[in-house]
Amino acid sequence: MNRLFSIFLYFCSDMTKETFLQLLTEEAKTYKSFLETESHDWIVKGFIDVDKNVYTITNDTKVVSKIIEILLIPKLLLFAERNGLELELPSKQNFYPDLTFKDKEGHLFAVDFKSSYYDGDSVNGLTLGSYWGYFRERNTIKSMDHSYNSYSSHTVLGMLYKQSVIKPDERTVYSVDELVIIHSVIEQFIFFVQPKWKIASDIPGSGNTRNIGGITNIIKLQNGEGPFSSLGEDVFDDYWMGYFNKVDARTAGIGSPRYHNLATYKTYLKSQNILLDKLK
Repeated sequence: MNRLFSIFLYFCSDMTKETFLQLLTEEAKTYKSFLETESHDWIVKGFIDVDKNVYTITNDTKVVSKIIEILLIPKLLLFAERNGLELELPSKQNFYPDLTFKDKEGHLFAVDFKSSYYDGDSVNGLTLGSYWGYFRERNTIKSMDHSYNSYSSHTVLGMLYKQSVIKPDERTVYSVDELVIIHSVIEQFIFFVQPKWKIASDIPGSGNTRNIGGITNIIKLQNGEGPFSSLGEDVFDDYWMGYFNKVDARTAGIGSPRYHNLATYKTYLKSQNILLDKLK
């Protein structure tokens, strides 16, 4: 059924954001078995040099997430080709998004990798990109190859994993014949695909940064049940485009932040004689 649907889409002139989300969701379901061994640990054991020496790796989140991305990009290229899409990678390292998919009519779909480790029912933390810069100046090209508004949708490909309780011995160098005795630094992957606004929190991702925070409950991440999910993308956009931390509020000359969560956002809207039906 999925293959027939993909063939149908290949010959269609364009693709809706709902269809793209559905296709990417089905694609992501294959990644767990791709990245895990039969014992559910990561297929990556370390780095290998030209002499076939294997060095274990750290469980540092930046290192782990980058390697996962490198492994998945070829599969996402095949995903694009199967569905009549082009895959574009950003021209610079820190550009948003991580991946741009383009259909035959030139419609763009943004996909950002987001990863975190989990323990129990919650992830350690998740940030969903800046609420400054390109997020506010949506018709300009700022830290992007295309303007924010030129995308039909902004989607998160979430990659969650457990950190192994067995710490690698970084002093030991292994041979390729000893791969089976190297314990992977992470295991038990969980993947999800959701629109960014559906898994966003109403507080920043970390400290006083300009990052949108993500919800941390795994089930809610998988189901897209953040606080904005019942309010709509327009409320999410308005909330975060008007959000100021203390430093930025002083710099902008407004004194203190207008609001700091959805409850105070509602109060602020009332003070401005603005009432959104979904916030009643």
